[in-house]
Amino acid sequence: MTSLNYDIKEKLKRLDVFEKIIALNGFIFFIGWLLRIISDIPRESTLNWFELPNVFSRFITKPWSILTYGFIHYDFWHILFNMLVLYFVTRVMVNLFPTKQSLNIYFMGILIGGLLYLLAYNLIPSAFVDSVTVLVGASAGVNALLIFICAYMPYREARFFTVKIKLWYLGVALVAFDVLRLIAGVNQGGMVAHLGGSLLGYLYATQLLKGKDIGKGFGAVMDKISNLFKSSSNLKTVHKSKKKPFVGRNKEEFNEFNTQKKIDLILEKISKSGYESLTTEEKEFLFRAGK
Repeated sequence: MTSLNYDIKEKLKRLDVFEKIIALNGFIFFIGWLLRIISDIPRESTLNWFELPNVFSRFITKPWSILTYGFIHYDFWHILFNMLVLYFVTRVMVNLFPTKQSLNIYFMGILIGGLLYLLAYNLIPSAFVDSVTVLVGASAGVNALLIFICAYMPYREARFFTVKIKLWYLGVALVAFDVLRLIAGVNQGGMVAHLGGSLLGYLYATQLLKGKDIGKGFGAVMDKISNLFKSSSNLKTVHKSKKKPFVGRNKEEFNEFNTQKKIDLILEKISKSGYESLTTEEKEFLFRAGK
């Protein structure tokens, strides 16, 4: 048993942050299933404290649900599809973009998807009252990452078995499918959240292409929140040597800016000529930057 625990701990340590998110989603799904078995209550009631409600008065009592709903799944096929897509899309993201930036896109997609869902339900309730209850699932965050990639490198080709398709075609198809399902009245709340995530992914990509990272502020806030949960015993005073400004910025900021510019140039080359056109040095640089 000790050896098994050690093996599990070692494997968990080797997981990247998105693999840990996938594992957490699976663990929460299992807990919900276990609670249903033990308590003999409906599956949809096992994790309702973390669901996003459809009215503001209920949302105010549990504001954390604007993010926690993205970790709740009740249907096996729902979580399986979301986690499979999340796994494959993040394999691309972590090799091309900083992990923190990818996390910002994912969680901002969940946030915007949830907010758009709340606004839509409360502004036009007659269109949703018969079909919308609560919102759960990571689809808004997954859509944000998918559409981000499609918008950032629209002419890169994705292979589906023997068929190649440009990413911007894929992005348009995904959004069109969600719009059609929304009009048809199929899971309207979920479709609104999907479109909210897609909108965030598109805006993030188009602004990043202009040199503006719209997720920096969100990332800074999330860093401050995470720091609140760190034990004070882990804190220590570090005396940093003062560094002279480097063209108006410190050296770390300049290096980070320079690295991102190199990544943008390589991604632009990929969008125009494909991944195969990269030199060995360019591929190695992207791999190191993704790490």
